[in-house]
Amino acid sequence: MLTTLANGMEAGLGAAATLGLAAGGFAYAALWPASRIFGSALIAPRAAGQLALTFDDGPNPAFTPQLLDGLEEFGVRATFFVVGQYAQAEPGLTRRIAEAGHAIGNHSWSHPNLALASGDRIREELSRTNETLEQILGARVRFFRPPFGARRPAVLRAACGLGLEPVLWNAMTTDWSEPSAEVIAGRLLRKIERLEGQGWAANVVLHDGSHLDPVADRGPSVSAAIRLVKLLSPNHRFVTLDEWVQS
Repeated sequence: MLTTLANGMEAGLGAAATLGLAAGGFAYAALWPASRIFGSALIAPRAAGQLALTFDDGPNPAFTPQLLDGLEEFGVRATFFVVGQYAQAEPGLTRRIAEAGHAIGNHSWSHPNLALASGDRIREELSRTNETLEQILGARVRFFRPPFGARRPAVLRAACGLGLEPVLWNAMTTDWSEPSAEVIAGRLLRKIERLEGQGWAANVVLHDGSHLDPVADRGPSVSAAIRLVKLLSPNHRFVTLDEWVQS
């Protein structure tokens, strides 16, 4: 009796451990930017001294224009991953981003966790955003960043089916919740320096918008971005993602 009970407990614990490992493995494959388990994505090349500034969750009518003005002052071009429904609501601002020489990417229509979405939902989120952006811009969309970085094979297949290059990152901080631009910039600087010491370019994520609020306060993020540009532009080269794909 005791032996049977012990064996049952052992089997139960083993099953629980297996499930835990499986869940942990899925989370790593779906969310960790460096994971290649579910497929490859553009992050950054071995090109120390190069920086790609990327901005997610806009366009934000309150803060994206401030960001564009700041980047223009220093002649820096960036890549903006826009939410489809926000782009539809702000077509003029979306065109302004492109006309300023920045690249624009697909960040889904409504910013769901696509790793947990159905295949139909994934295709709808990406294709609707692509169609909207191409109508606004009169040009094809080249890049896709999954919301939260969350993906699974069906997400990457849908992106590739639309001719989109999946993009993740290697330098990010919690700028969406940090009220201090100085803290945001300092954290990113340390990440950039570490990457540069290892010979890598930096693919930096900041947020000019919020998937929860189309006019969210992104003042700290915008200020941090301009602070980074001021500090790094003398000795670094800022690029859009197009250059990394072409090279």
